[in-house]
Amino acid sequence: MTSKLVIFDCDGVLVDSEKLANNVLAEMLAIYGHQISGEEAESRFRGMKLAACLETLERETGIELPESFETDLRQRMSSVFQDELKPVEGALRLVESMQVPFCVASSGPRKKIEENLRTTKLYPHFAGKIFSAYEVKSWKPDPGLFLAAATHFGVAPGDCIVIEDSFVGVSAGIAANMTVLALNTRADDRSLAAANKLFGSLAEIHALFVSQNLSRE
Repeated sequence: MTSKLVIFDCDGVLVDSEKLANNVLAEMLAIYGHQISGEEAESRFRGMKLAACLETLERETGIELPESFETDLRQRMSSVFQDELKPVEGALRLVESMQVPFCVASSGPRKKIEENLRTTKLYPHFAGKIFSAYEVKSWKPDPGLFLAAATHFGVAPGDCIVIEDSFVGVSAGIAANMTVLALNTRADDRSLAAANKLFGSLAEIHALFVSQNLSRE
């Protein structure tokens, strides 16, 4: 395996935010009469654009959410993240050891990405190397976000590795013609099977990178 650029997803790969975020989503939806568990929300909407998730819920359930719902939800998530968010196990060690260029490409707004990286002490490693779908105007599974990152670094897509944990992210990496490594921490999740290789932890990815001279021990 060779690579001139490693592209990390943020939520679920670098920061352990998925469970926290979807629990908040479930709690706020309950206020408007829709019952869904955080686990179900995470399974259905992991990696998706938030507005698209809310549109799907409104269409399927008939509930009408106020215009302020997304803003209120993000504010509540931000508060919870500041108190409870942690890096994914092994994330700091991996990024500190990288020996090839790397960046983060996320479907979230830049403000959220930066806040989450700062909260988890990862921000110094990604300053100036953050790509947001809201700025590129391309959301996974469209490959545009990953391709924009590759173009910025002057690297051909075939020389890029993407690390993802969602079906839409894996699909975007494949569509971009990049090598896709899937972080699959949920043993019953078969949605990531299209990735080039599945890993149960970042420690496993780190070991692979060490063997390929992409990172240090």
